[in-house]
Amino acid sequence: METNSLLTPLFFVMISLMAGAVLKWGLKRTPLPYTVGLFAFGILVGMLDRFGLLTSIPILKASVDFAGNANPNMILYIFLPILIFDAAYELDVHVFRKTLVNATLLAVPGVVIAMFLTAGMMKGIGEFTPSYSEWNWTFALMFGALISATDPVAVVALLKELGTSKRFSTLVDGESMLNDGTGIVLFMLFFGSYASEAVKESPVVDFLIVVFGGALIGIIVAWLCIRFITKVRGDEMLQNSVMIVAAYLTFVLAEDFMNVSGVIALVLFGLTITYIGRPKLKSEVNQFMGQFWDLTTHIANTLIFIIVGIIIAVKVHFDWRDVVVLLLAYIGLNLIRMLMIAVFYPFMKRSGYGLSFREAVILSWGGLRGALGLTLALMVSYTLPIPEPIRRQVLFLTAGIVTLTLTINATTIGWLLKKLGLATPPSSKVLLDYSVKEQLRDRAESYFATLQKQPSLANADWKTVSRYLPPQETAPAVSVHTKDILADIRLRVLDKERSAYWQLYDNGVISTDSLRRLTLSVDDLYDKDGHQSLADRRDLFDVCESPFLLHKAAGRIGWLKKWADRSCRDRIVDGYDLAHGLIAGQEEVMSLVQSFETSDTLSPEERASLPALQTEIDRNITRAEQFMQRVATDYPRSYRTAITRKSIRMLLSDERKNIEQFRNEGLLSDENADEMIERLEDRPPVRASVPHP
Repeated sequence: METNSLLTPLFFVMISLMAGAVLKWGLKRTPLPYTVGLFAFGILVGMLDRFGLLTSIPILKASVDFAGNANPNMILYIFLPILIFDAAYELDVHVFRKTLVNATLLAVPGVVIAMFLTAGMMKGIGEFTPSYSEWNWTFALMFGALISATDPVAVVALLKELGTSKRFSTLVDGESMLNDGTGIVLFMLFFGSYASEAVKESPVVDFLIVVFGGALIGIIVAWLCIRFITKVRGDEMLQNSVMIVAAYLTFVLAEDFMNVSGVIALVLFGLTITYIGRPKLKSEVNQFMGQFWDLTTHIANTLIFIIVGIIIAVKVHFDWRDVVVLLLAYIGLNLIRMLMIAVFYPFMKRSGYGLSFREAVILSWGGLRGALGLTLALMVSYTLPIPEPIRRQVLFLTAGIVTLTLTINATTIGWLLKKLGLATPPSSKVLLDYSVKEQLRDRAESYFATLQKQPSLANADWKTVSRYLPPQETAPAVSVHTKDILADIRLRVLDKERSAYWQLYDNGVISTDSLRRLTLSVDDLYDKDGHQSLADRRDLFDVCESPFLLHKAAGRIGWLKKWADRSCRDRIVDGYDLAHGLIAGQEEVMSLVQSFETSDTLSPEERASLPALQTEIDRNITRAEQFMQRVATDYPRSYRTAITRKSIRMLLSDERKNIEQFRNEGLLSDENADEMIERLEDRPPVRASVPHP
């Protein structure tokens, strides 16, 4: 019996992951989201256990009972850190910053408004439903707080499956993560007196402490984590394990020891790691981290939605009057969310990236509830000082709202996106995608012809081989304006430019600071959706050019000239690094524009407009070259420092690649290769080893 009890959690994880794999494969061709399939599976298994149909399989019954009686803290402390940190780690910091105002608006005053309206709705229901007459304002506001905040687990999981635009998904991600702090603070304000926890005299002060305290802890832990992992650059496994432990430590430290928002702490931890830490890590570490968190998020989503389904099936008790109240509450909550968004819509459509009416509709319908709300409801159901009818009704209503939002809202939001045209790519993108596919087929056919000429392959069945050529695509029957084609090409150029800068960084051509500034300039242009010249918003050298102005103002005054040279050398060196990186990136993307010039998909009129893009790229190159020439002429010492540092970075990068190549070829063992890389990383930093002459 003891062995079985130890094996119960492991068996549950095994069964859940196997079921998840089958559902992932089976739901691939259906509109049903994967998370909804997991939720339905959990309810099915829980119902089988509830009706005693699993007694013949003791280990399966014990596993289902383990999930059905899961402690609410297990969901909070095991699963939530994974899901929240992964969402924050993958957020585009630039996009998040632009959507922060709108997300905060929905997450703070929006949740407060929804809480009061929900409480008023429940009080109204209590006036006409005798079984709900015990609902006073404290219970109604407590329920309003736990049910008004959209659940980050459900929302983030759904948006990943639907593949919505980055700007809109970031807004929804930001709201669902930030409103947790508001929801929990408001919930504890009314729940605390029944849970023997002190209620703060000032809820506003309490809220500020919880939110800003959580943010501060997240930033501090992230800073310490970054400091440590940059000291152990040669040990990738240690770097990854430190970040994993730090994510959990952030949540536990915030929630358990400091009594502030663990979710807010994780959000700031993830954003800080992404913005500051990621550029300082090797590409192998970043790649592994992305893959690791994708895997752990998949496992966490699989387990948590099955657990939620089982809990609802096993623990919830109700009668027909509860069902009527549930339907009224579900309709009311959707209307309340629509009203709340309508109140803030006039401001939101002008803030950040703005909010279109169609996006507001999706935002209203996408207010899913999930594991977090159910966890708080379970806390209520376990609190004996609260009257038993209230505990049962809160758990039932919360479970019912979770079920309805996941089975109705989540399953129809994809259809709604298509109906509103938010899931349909623009005609220009369709046309350019077709152009790329045609180029791919042309190259495959050319290589196919080359293979046929090789004597060693003369006896191949070429008819069979030809079946593996890329399929012949039908030209899309779309009509687009030239400006739309140019806008879409600009966006693709910017995508390639961003990846080119990361490649330059990996090769040691540019520094960490240059990588951040160059990618930020790409993000600024990306905000314009391709409708702005590639040469605009390239104010990279404004700060770096100030030494030239000071140098000119100094004239022939020797001491002033020397002071200007000495005080501005770092800016000049950084500016040279930026200019060199910009030139390399622009030369890389020029080939993409030239490939569209040779494409037969674009009409002659559309191809005739492509030289305008080449002119924009040439303007960037010319300006960077002029800056570099001025550095070489007016500041020869700084110029020499800049190219010396760049040469060292490139030399070290090449040495690392050679070590990895020797490892892959079997010329070096893993131990020797790791030791050599560790010695490479232990060499002095480039900036410190090459001071200004």
